[in-house]
Amino acid sequence: QEHIKQPINMKIRSTGEPIPCPIPGLPSEVLEMRVKEGSKIRNLLGFAMSRIQGDGHTAPASQVVFSGTGRAVTKTITCAEIMKRKVRGLHQLSKLQYRTVTEVWESQESGPLQMTVHRTLPSICILLSKEPLDPQEPGYQPPAEINSNYFPNTCLVRSSKLWQLYNIFFSLTFQ
Repeated sequence: QEHIKQPINMKIRSTGEPIPCPIPGLPSEVLEMRVKEGSKIRNLLGFAMSRIQGDGHTAPASQVVFSGTGRAVTKTITCAEIMKRKVRGLHQLSKLQYRTVTEVWESQESGPLQMTVHRTLPSICILLSKEPLDPQEPGYQPPAEINSNYFPNTCLVRSSKLWQLYNIFFSLTFQ
């Protein structure tokens, strides 16, 4: 069998116009978390949680926006879902859009041959707010109701009153 050698290309530049967050009426002081493909969820949530709960030096933020493009979309959604589980009563507004990026690739084999590629990537912005949002706005989700399906026992802190009540309830129910 003949082995067909694939050309070796390397991305040398990627540019794209920043796109504004499509959520209407955001205050300028809203906490904006830009999620990248290489971002660590632990770091993103550590910073966002300290700001929304208050770190002792500044007043707690009432809103946070998580935004991500391309391969970072799933990580952006994960960050928002984890925060909703940790901070109860958050209203959510999600908006989708597309972002066009231009990538310049260079061949590593046959000299300085360059290729330009225009890609259209999905992008998401998720607003989480302690304050009520317009329920008529497309993409709105009300705060999750606390039930055992949404907050399974693995999410409860074992020393909390809720965990103690949870144990009492199940010990009485299944005797």
